Amino acid sequence: MNEKVRQTLSSIVERFKTGDIPQAIAYSMFPLPDTPSAQWSLLNRMMMFFAGTHDARGYRQWNEVNRYVKKGTKAFYILVPCLKKIEDDETGEETQILKGFVCGPVFRYEDTDGEPLDYQTLKLPELPLIERAEEWGLSVKAIPGNYSCYGSYSSSRKEIALATKEECVFFHELAHCAHEKVKGVLKGGQDPLQEIVAELSAQALCRMIGKEANDTLGNSYRYIERYSERLKLTPYTACLKVMAETEKVLTLILKGVSNDAGPA
Repeated sequence: MNEKVRQTLSSIVERFKTGDIPQAIAYSMFPLPDTPSAQWSLLNRMMMFFAGTHDARGYRQWNEVNRYVKKGTKAFYILVPCLKKIEDDETGEETQILKGFVCGPVFRYEDTDGEPLDYQTLKLPELPLIERAEEWGLSVKAIPGNYSCYGSYSSSRKEIALATKEECVFFHELAHCAHEKVKGVLKGGQDPLQEIVAELSAQALCRMIGKEANDTLGNSYRYIERYSERLKLTPYTACLKVMAETEKVLTLILKGVSNDAGPA
């Protein structure tokens, strides 16, 4: 195993063990965009994801922001609730009841032309190890941010989507891809062990070839702690449990990177 990988992992885990965790510095997040889909149900947001976009709206909603649906574009459909107002005979107060659902057509941002949107001002920096993503056929793009997700990796789309400029987030998603290559397939959803492997790998990469590693250590610790609780383990024990797989992930990512790529 690469000695730098071993030393880096050991130093991080040791700090987890001793509790020497610096005050976390919040990610410099791109603001939550005021988009219609931000208010959609989880099911509708999933349908939007499956349609291959992070922003979808109705025809008139696009027109309101001076964007226009391209000719010949096909819509996809979301479930729209049908509400009916009823009046209380005694109090006269009006309330709404759900009568059912209908399908409403919406269009992807990618199928529109027009003025740029505010959230498109996010520009990703030159990310370390971006060449590894390119070698693996992954596209890396900026997306609208939200307060529950800073980035994502999609195996089916071969895509890393980022809502922040933080290198650690990119490394986390790149580690998911490397882990998939190591194992052959990953479990669906937020599997605790997979998330710990990705975050531990990301923090190691930040220390080895990234920048401002101490700025993200507190965030990484809390992230790992949250998933460790699901396993009824301490963060230290959970990290030890995934150490072997994390080493494989880092070795795969760093393949071809010289030993003097950066400080450990």
